[in-house]
Amino acid sequence: MQTPGTDNATRTLDAATLAHLQGWVGKSETLQDDIAAAPVRGLSATLDRDDPRPAVGTALPPLWHWLYFLPQARQSEIGPDGHPRRGGFLPPAPLPRRMWAGGRLRWLPANPLRVGDAVQRVSTIASVVGKAGRSGDLLFVTVKHEVHNANGLALTEEHDIVYRASALPGDPVPAPLAAETGAAWQREVAPDDVLLFRYSALTFNGHRIHYDRRYVTEVEGYPGLIVHGPLIATLLLDLLRGQLPDAYVESFNFKLLRPTFDLQPFRLNAQPSADGKSVRLWAQDHEGWLTLQGAAELA
Repeated sequence: MQTPGTDNATRTLDAATLAHLQGWVGKSETLQDDIAAAPVRGLSATLDRDDPRPAVGTALPPLWHWLYFLPQARQSEIGPDGHPRRGGFLPPAPLPRRMWAGGRLRWLPANPLRVGDAVQRVSTIASVVGKAGRSGDLLFVTVKHEVHNANGLALTEEHDIVYRASALPGDPVPAPLAAETGAAWQREVAPDDVLLFRYSALTFNGHRIHYDRRYVTEVEGYPGLIVHGPLIATLLLDLLRGQLPDAYVESFNFKLLRPTFDLQPFRLNAQPSADGKSVRLWAQDHEGWLTLQGAAELA
């Protein structure tokens, strides 16, 4: 569906277009899935973990629910960026560049998701907000997810998506923020093409910015392949799990501040609180600029 008064070169959202898109607020969909073992094995291998083979009853690590409820649009419904064509559940935002901006999640300690669970996810468009940026307008869409298993609610999540205009020569670039130094726990990651491809495959993510170098550089104007924001978030919680293997993550919030490209290694950082009840987490690129920041609360 083409939003009235827009085209692929759109850089601004007029009042009528924004009002049209805000008509999606409150729209919901319900999906069913099964927590199968094969995706868990695949992500464990992709993250280079030496985990026991998952069996029925194995608890799902935090954020690994992103392996399920995957978009499965027919090939004829895929748009030029590799995403399903816009419209349907998500509003048909006319701004061409789509990115995961962040999220807020809360797990119920008494009801963890486990391999073998039959699960249901109820998703609702919580808000659609337009903002003026220095290089064109931005559209922020927040989706609320509630995931249930046979025992009831297991997880709530608010997922922020941002849409923006294509880059043009001379567009202003936001000033980067320097990452904090001296974290208690650190890890360096080399984001090669294979890592990005495997994560895209596991999450059935056809977005070409993660694997099609010609597309991401020539069409979207980025210098290299973009490392998935959810992958960086998952790696940060994996760093926490490596240091505190018996901890239960009750909540996690994160915000993506700057794209991470596959051209250089990036660093994961974590700093536990003095009382051991929370952990600050952040990622930085090879120049030391902050790319993602978040925090986890432990039960």
